[in-house]
Amino acid sequence: MTLHENSIVFDAHCDTLLAAVNGERKLTDASIAGNVDVPRLQQGGVTAQVFAIYIEDQWRWRATVQAMRMIDAFQQAVEISQGNLRLATCAADIERAKKERCVAGILSLEGAEPLDGDLAVLRLFYRLGVRAVGLTWNHRNQAADGVGESRTGGGLTEFGVALVQEMNRLGMLVDVAHLAPQGVQDVLALSRAPIIASHANAHALCPHPRNLADEQLRAIAATNGVVGATFYRGFIAENAAQATSDRLLDHVDHLVSIMGIDHVGLGSDFDGFGGDPAPEGLEDVARLPNLTAKLQKRGYQPDDIRKILGGNFLRVFREVAG
Repeated sequence: MTLHENSIVFDAHCDTLLAAVNGERKLTDASIAGNVDVPRLQQGGVTAQVFAIYIEDQWRWRATVQAMRMIDAFQQAVEISQGNLRLATCAADIERAKKERCVAGILSLEGAEPLDGDLAVLRLFYRLGVRAVGLTWNHRNQAADGVGESRTGGGLTEFGVALVQEMNRLGMLVDVAHLAPQGVQDVLALSRAPIIASHANAHALCPHPRNLADEQLRAIAATNGVVGATFYRGFIAENAAQATSDRLLDHVDHLVSIMGIDHVGLGSDFDGFGGDPAPEGLEDVARLPNLTAKLQKRGYQPDDIRKILGGNFLRVFREVAG
């Protein structure tokens, strides 16, 4: 078997549940549309896939209902997948999926809107299998300011503080992707568990507001957390023509140089590109072995490649969720 086939591959973010809940395609059916489905996840050797529950603007007044609909779409896919897709709520579920050659699906809220400012709702989502929460998308909500509100200098609200504390208690990953800089700082000061940025790149290489500055990267590493390098062209290079897979690997190199090899992973953001193409050679999740080949070509050793592909996220998932 190849290095890729032997590795636990853990992708910390995709938006594929949107396509499923909107009736655009079935998660379990092979397709040439979009970037992710169960057959292509298996073809790409993915062991664990985080499925984001993202609430579009038209649903923001019924965010909890829409989140439930997306969880239902995932659960229906699990039921009809004939064992090829399973819910993962702990590290052992991921390791079992690797042995049995199926996909472990992890549920994550991308934005705290479905919680409606109520920790009881968080606990109910936990019982439904949700194991990660990104506190915001780009906008302001009841927990914090997103990166689109950075001008205000706002960080966590009182509810946001209580939310992080309850997530620590329950064993849920705190995801600072999309969070305004002051909010990231607040989480770093508050969380008693490792934190993640599920899908972000290096601001030093591409000064997009969603990318992370070196001091933020160091601080996340200091929590024993992980940053998932993302494939979205706008976060790879300012000029889309320069947003190649090789430039993505430049971001991986930079993250490793700043954070250390134990704190870098993958967060593709597949099916979240808004119609933009993925970098060449990474057009969909089935092409992930190409990324492993590029890491090998750059001189990364096998053990370090295994960490980037999924070992680091698995470690944090085990530490936080059990």
